[in-house]
Amino acid sequence: MVPIRTLTLGVPEPHPLAADVVTKGADALRRAEAVFREAGYEVQTLRLSTRPVFDDMTPTVAYARDLQAALDDAGLTYCSLGPATSGVETIPDLLIGNDALNLTVRLDGNTSAARPAAEAMLRLANETEEGFGNFRFAALACVPPGGPFFPAAYHERAANLTVGLQGASIAVGAAAGGLDGLTERFAGALTEEAAPVVRLAERVAAELGVRFGGIDLSPAPNGADSIGAAFEEITGEFGAPGTLAVAAALTAGLRSTGLPTCGYNGLMLPVMEDVVLARRWKEGRIGLHDLLAYSSVCGTGLDTVPLPGDSSSDALARLLLDVTALAVRLGKPLSARLFPVPGTRAGDRTAFTSEYLTNTTARW
Repeated sequence: MVPIRTLTLGVPEPHPLAADVVTKGADALRRAEAVFREAGYEVQTLRLSTRPVFDDMTPTVAYARDLQAALDDAGLTYCSLGPATSGVETIPDLLIGNDALNLTVRLDGNTSAARPAAEAMLRLANETEEGFGNFRFAALACVPPGGPFFPAAYHERAANLTVGLQGASIAVGAAAGGLDGLTERFAGALTEEAAPVVRLAERVAAELGVRFGGIDLSPAPNGADSIGAAFEEITGEFGAPGTLAVAAALTAGLRSTGLPTCGYNGLMLPVMEDVVLARRWKEGRIGLHDLLAYSSVCGTGLDTVPLPGDSSSDALARLLLDVTALAVRLGKPLSARLFPVPGTRAGDRTAFTSEYLTNTTARW
């Protein structure tokens, strides 16, 4: 059975959230988790997604601390507070020291926020341990509400339950047959794995009295469970000729299942969350422009990309605007979760201790 990366509950209550909203959300998520575990699934994380906090109030550090305390009491370690269009400069203050909280900034139609978003990334790099605060912050363009994956998730309307898979291994199995017929094989394999998950999630949502919001079929990797390995079944090396074609074929497959989907529903290519991608990045086989090119036919944009710690806010802002321009031009959701690595220059090796990240080289 494919692992469940996340069960995400979207809550409709406006900010400031009362502690009992968090408690009830945690209880609902644990009930859902118990059902999935009883059915034999590994459930990796439980997450709470809220309305955009900046739409409801001007959040203060005191509110962020209170919300973190409520999440701690409820035993939840993931809560997304949605995208901001203003007040971006305050986001680091809200995230620093509040490790369950995630926030984003929306750049489509709001490109003037690119510079403060870049400055926020640099603050998080320099003011959180190992710069890991950037794991919980991203810039978004054309990303709709209702997805389960963080940090981009945010919510609107009635409460709902969404599901995200760790499905890289499904893509690897489908790719073993080569490029011809890859779309159909991948769609069939995804449907076989995900249809029972959808049925179970629909049942659980009904029992909880919430709406089922869909499943994000993005085949999320996790270290050695690598989406890059799927490409290399066909191309021999991620970044070699044919990589773009494989990305397009896999994306077509996951978008043709007929299942009720939500979120990105596209390929994820997170450099430091995938051992193959991290290796090819270190070797210089792929770069920022390659990842942007692949994003034009597939997934999420730039994700967990390690950049030199001495990067300027101007350079980061221009990169964010590149992602935004591509998203707006193609009318597709893209995001940028960048990691300026503190204390590094171009060519230096990263030294993250997180189990979620594979070390590689910081570079542009």
